[in-house]
Amino acid sequence: MSLLQWHQLAAVFTRPVLQRLPMRPPSLLLALALNRMLLPRLPADAKAALAARAVEVALTDMGMTLRLRLQHGGFTPAAAHESVALRIAASLPTFVRLARGDDDADRLFFERALVMEGDTEFALVLKNTLDAIGPLFTPSPLRGEATG
Repeated sequence: MSLLQWHQLAAVFTRPVLQRLPMRPPSLLLALALNRMLLPRLPADAKAALAARAVEVALTDMGMTLRLRLQHGGFTPAAAHESVALRIAASLPTFVRLARGDDDADRLFFERALVMEGDTEFALVLKNTLDAIGPLFTPSPLRGEATG
């Protein structure tokens, strides 16, 4: 069984459970990961353009919705009641492939594997910034593990 098949099987069983859990803890984990992998590489002008607006990241296959915002000190979970400037939705494997640089966001967008809704200008700033930075992590050539 392939990794993708295992993921699909796991999603079927975990989705009902994950949908009922509070999303603040996973949002915090994502914020911490982005603070480590993305924040040090963000140019000052991009930080200013992306700051103080909430972004919702929906993992469509897992039934999870995470909310983030970029503050002065880094990424933090955004409040559930806060309006979002941008909603990005895709499956977990799609987000991983994007973070690794294995797939192009434009292609995935036009194939509808990646959905972006909200402030178009904000979305373009985010997309162009991430394109300029390049992959957030790559697999280790020795062990096949991600490095960040």
